[in-house]
Amino acid sequence: MTEPGIRQRLEAVQDRMAAACARAGRPEGAVRLVAVSKRIATDKVVAACRAGQWDLGENRLPDALDRRPELEARLQAEGLDPARLRWHFIGHLQSRKAKTATGNFCLLHGVDSLKLVRKLSDLAAADGRREPILLEVNAGREEQKLGLPPGQTLDVALEAAALPGLDLRGMMTMAPHGADEATLRGVFATLRKLNEEARCQTGLALPELSMGMSGDFEEAILEGATLVRVGSAIFGPRGR
Repeated sequence: MTEPGIRQRLEAVQDRMAAACARAGRPEGAVRLVAVSKRIATDKVVAACRAGQWDLGENRLPDALDRRPELEARLQAEGLDPARLRWHFIGHLQSRKAKTATGNFCLLHGVDSLKLVRKLSDLAAADGRREPILLEVNAGREEQKLGLPPGQTLDVALEAAALPGLDLRGMMTMAPHGADEATLRGVFATLRKLNEEARCQTGLALPELSMGMSGDFEEAILEGATLVRVGSAIFGPRGR
């Protein structure tokens, strides 16, 4: 795909986001786009950055960390400031790989267990930092999906809020693939309500709701998403 093609697709997604915000009575700036760059050629990612897209999401640690030097060098060579990049880790993070991830992302979206919550806090506190995280919730209660069960989420949120090495920012979910609008909005509403209850119980702002992908980000925005994770609608099909 050519650079103009990436720019046009990116603008089309932004237009759809703006329309969904207007439908929901929300300002456009209430929702941030995370372009999912996993397995996307560097040329396409550079084109997206040139078009103003600086929030990038990766779901595999080796891919996320290995591609950074090349991408940053490319951006610098083209007169773009690589310091503007904001890397999000959006995949499942195993507790044994927490040390590799901590300190390397502006936000960890997929924190889905109390064991991982405690591990991340310990690692960050040892470095005198607070790790920004979202709790991943299986809001659709799908057996094959990862994420905290809704019934356990508030207890985990309360512990995460009290740990010294964490900056709990909100919650994340993935809706059932191909579901109808009513089902999608129901899943996203479940996450929003859980986040609202956790806000009341923890006293934290919990400003972020990461929900919505290429096929359902408009429904997510209608239910309060502040971060949408969009890949194929911007970059086209991914490589293997």
